Amino acid sequence: MDLKIKNKTALITGSTQGIGFATALKLCEEDVNVIINGKDHKKLSTALQLLRDKFPSLTIEGYVADLKDNEGCNYLISQIPHLDILINNLGIFEPKNFEDISEKEWLHMFNVNVMSGVRLSQHYLSNMIEQNWGRIIFISSESAIQIPKEMIHYGMTKTAQISVSRGIAELTKGTNVTSNSIIVGPSKSEGVMKFMGELGKQTNQSAGEIEKEFFKNVRPSSLIKRFAEVEESANMIVYTASSLSSATNGALLRVDGGVVQSAF
Repeated sequence: MDLKIKNKTALITGSTQGIGFATALKLCEEDVNVIINGKDHKKLSTALQLLRDKFPSLTIEGYVADLKDNEGCNYLISQIPHLDILINNLGIFEPKNFEDISEKEWLHMFNVNVMSGVRLSQHYLSNMIEQNWGRIIFISSESAIQIPKEMIHYGMTKTAQISVSRGIAELTKGTNVTSNSIIVGPSKSEGVMKFMGELGKQTNQSAGEIEKEFFKNVRPSSLIKRFAEVEESANMIVYTASSLSSATNGALLRVDGGVVQSAF
């Protein structure tokens, strides 16, 4: 299917691995000029080479920038004068007892997960409206709606992303610019799999046993009863970034495996 975004320019934050990298791959398949971002030089270089080897005819760029503050965001902005698609994918998580989360950790989580997307959106929105085409997408989580007791600070940031995305959509009335958020469920990202692997070592369980126990005890409402492949989330993201999604604006879309127990 032609998603009609050939030659558009897209930035995916936090995209050297996981859902972000899977999204970059699928955008390249649509002949989109992709810009990836991460804070690790080695990971960025590896991801960039993989994309360029697979899609030699495309303009593919990558920038090392830690988007936790204005300095990192401003640097990235200075390197990217034009943007059609902004995918705010960057996100961190950390299971931690509510009583033990420090104020510094609350603010850090908020700065990385929410303010990185806010800062970039503030800069690029006006240009998108001026050219009368653009896509802003916030990658949220099922934790935005069903706040996990083991990661309340993370859930708070995911809820905030949905509010920001909807508010931005209100500013796009009558244009061909859209702003949407997408909640993803438990996925086979490198971060999650690393965490599960470490847990397996501690409990002397296999990956399959850990996954089965996770969906029995931690996310029992899941309908698919498995971790989603990152490509499954990327499919939804890339469609939302496309011209075919032009009537979808201000929406909360779901690729959560049915974890959220609601039809709305």
